[in-house]
Amino acid sequence: MNSTKMSTKGSIKNGKGSYDSLAINTDKKDEDNGEIKLEAKMSLLNGITVIVGSIIGSGIFVSPTGVIMHTGSTNVALIVWTASGIFSMVGAYCYAELGCMIKKSGADYAYIMETFGPFAAFIRLWVECMIVRPCSQAIVALTFSIYVLKPFFPDCSPPEDAARLLAVVCICTLAFVNCWDVKWATRVQDVFTYAKLLALLVIISAGAYQLCKGHTEHFNFDGSKTEVTSIALSFYSGLFAYNGWNYLNFIIEELKDPVKNLPRAIAISCTLCTIVYVLTNVAFYTTLSPKQVLSSEAVAVTFANKLFGVMAWTIPVFVALSTFGAVNGILLTSSRLFYAGACEGQMPEILTMIQTSRLTPAPAVICMALLSMCYLASSNINALINYVGFATWLSIGVSVLCVPWLRWAQPNLPRPIKVNLIFPIFYILATLFVTVVPMYASPVETGYGCLMIFSAVPVYLLFISWKSKPKCFTSAVVGTTRLMQKLMVVVGKSKPAQV
Repeated sequence: MNSTKMSTKGSIKNGKGSYDSLAINTDKKDEDNGEIKLEAKMSLLNGITVIVGSIIGSGIFVSPTGVIMHTGSTNVALIVWTASGIFSMVGAYCYAELGCMIKKSGADYAYIMETFGPFAAFIRLWVECMIVRPCSQAIVALTFSIYVLKPFFPDCSPPEDAARLLAVVCICTLAFVNCWDVKWATRVQDVFTYAKLLALLVIISAGAYQLCKGHTEHFNFDGSKTEVTSIALSFYSGLFAYNGWNYLNFIIEELKDPVKNLPRAIAISCTLCTIVYVLTNVAFYTTLSPKQVLSSEAVAVTFANKLFGVMAWTIPVFVALSTFGAVNGILLTSSRLFYAGACEGQMPEILTMIQTSRLTPAPAVICMALLSMCYLASSNINALINYVGFATWLSIGVSVLCVPWLRWAQPNLPRPIKVNLIFPIFYILATLFVTVVPMYASPVETGYGCLMIFSAVPVYLLFISWKSKPKCFTSAVVGTTRLMQKLMVVVGKSKPAQV
């Protein structure tokens, strides 16, 4: 990939939190082979901030309803929240070996590319770009709109059309911000991250006060569901809230001393997030019964209405600000994955290009925004979480499979961190449980998920595997790319677009 005389700098952040300062210098090449190199600027503290900010987001405000729906009791729900945190720690530990062995941006996409080749890697890329990222953004935008509208509809659910319309406004507004100025986008992210942390601190403090007053009546196993399918579906909601533990691996090239800092950042961050999530759920159940949580589309609002009186409006405001920032974060980070895929020739060239005057990845941002709005055709957040859960954990399970596979296929690869094989085996078996079992309990959502995954096959065969394309086809692709370049005033490679 030829370089372009351009540099885009700014803080790039995840869909549920923040990345610290990240500079992408597209005119900086390795002296030996001319490859593009990313500067290692991130410290251990930066790495912890990346993971914590990535994990803690809208999930903790959305998922309690989904978890209690499939568990039936408070105590089982808390067990699922704790187990989801441990499950995420095991996966993150396996990723530590992969990240220190394959030091490439792109995380699991890069690992699958190295282990199983371009076809499997493309399927992972397709799942992430076409399902996980835009669907997650739709979930967060819907959460934002529900929390904004809930105070106006205290006794009923907000109208679905109004929620979808407000979610579209949210996505379009932040797409404009991200296309206009990276600094604007990073400032938005910083401000709204503080709101998220403040909201959780207030909720946990209120829950501690309730515990001191002896409000433990809801902590029991009454009504627990013992069906295997229900437990598996409860993990979809729990694990969705922990999604983001692998995002430091996406920018491994920018982390200082990754062999030392990556496992430390993972251990500290995942432990901290698990504690925060469990305490937040404990706080909810000091005041709300499982039935009240189930009947609420905005758990934090219902919690605030019970405890805060005239100040109850503060919690939905903080949550809305938090989720608004989370939508912004997804738009910020999506260009990183597009970039990694384009470096392997598996993404349209236009998505790697930069707006000439604003120095922003406008094509990637616009593409993400449009895909997200397609998912807003459904306003059922739990169904969307099932789409994301199935696709995410299936592909991450394949990534963890790279650990034992490479131990067998390439035993001489340098492994600064070498995990016990018990951990990846446990993770793979658990992944099979949370992906295969829900096929019986939720066949429609998983069926749609499978269709979207398998749609990668004809795309790969047509656009990547097929090399001898007719001249009319290649001319049409190049012509379309040039037209879009002119419309968006973007540049990428120094040579004309090719197929």
